[in-house]
Amino acid sequence: MSENNQQANVQSNNTTSTAWQIIGRLVAAAIILAITAFFTPGFQINNFWSLAVAAVVLTLLDYLIVKFTGLHASPFGKGFVGFVLSVVILYVTQYFVAGYSISWMAAIIGALIYGIIDYFIPGEQQM
Repeated sequence: MSENNQQANVQSNNTTSTAWQIIGRLVAAAIILAITAFFTPGFQINNFWSLAVAAVVLTLLDYLIVKFTGLHASPFGKGFVGFVLSVVILYVTQYFVAGYSISWMAAIIGALIYGIIDYFIPGEQQM
């Protein structure tokens, strides 16, 4: 096989691998979010589609915050700043997703629960 074909094949495999990583992270985020909503009073997600969109929005908001500030929204890994970012992201998501509602107190409790669950699920999921 020529060197160009090998490079194209490696590049194709990396692209496929990256796509599966993103899908895996979104699925993990949706599962963590569903469990968090279930155990958090004042946090409601009405249906599967709201859950799916909320997982995308949470992931996107976290990505944008990391991209522009370098701060990670992680309740346990990044101390108080990470915890506050987690609370804000959980709360702000309701303005982008129909069927997702949360109070400030629920966002605080939800950030704690999300962080605990995220800690036990393997991988690099972050809010």
